[in-house]
Formats: sequence, C-alpha cells, structure tokens
Amino acid sequence: MDTGTLVLISSRLFFSAAAAVCAIIIWSKTRDAPWMLIVLGAVSSYAETIYSILEMFGLMETLIPKIDSVPVATIVVKCLPSAFFIAAFCVFLARRNLKPFV
Repeated sequence: MDTGTLVLISSRLFFSAAAAVCAIIIWSKTRDAPWMLIVLGAVSSYAETIYSILEMFGLMETLIPKIDSVPVATIVVKCLPSAFFIAAFCVFLARRNLKPFV
C-alpha cells in the first residue's frame, strides 16, 4: 500500500468519524424529522466508508446476491446516505409547503 492510499484511507476515516460523532451529538439534542434523517445520512455515510475500506482490503468477499458482478449490499450501502439526505430535504420542503419540483 502506497502513501497516497494510506492518506486517503486515514482522511476518509477521520472526517467521516468526526461527522458521525457530530451527528450523534445533534441527534441527542433534536427530535426534528429532517435533522434525524440528516443524522442517519451522516452515520450511514460513515458505515459506507468502513464498508468500502473493508472491501478495498478484500474482507467483504461474501456469497451475497449480485447484480451482474456488483454485490447488492454494495449498491445499498453506497446509496443509503444519499437516500437519507433526499428524504430529509423532501420532509423539509413539505413542512415549508414548497413544491420540490416546480
């Protein structure tokens, strides 16, 4: 493993862990639905970082279902943070009585 890869892995772990910790602190302070969904997005983003690093090291070789050559778990884990963020923004827009696609 070269230095660039090590710096990439370390920085992704540090910043995603910091975001997850801050999100958990916010979680304990608010019960607002959009904020809860953003917190879940940040925490699932950290889980995606861990998953991708384990996958990079070859530790996620499983017999799970695949779509062509891509495991379904990889697709779900990588799309989950964005799905939570989309849901949070839609809930926020719905509360403000704004139409999201106009």
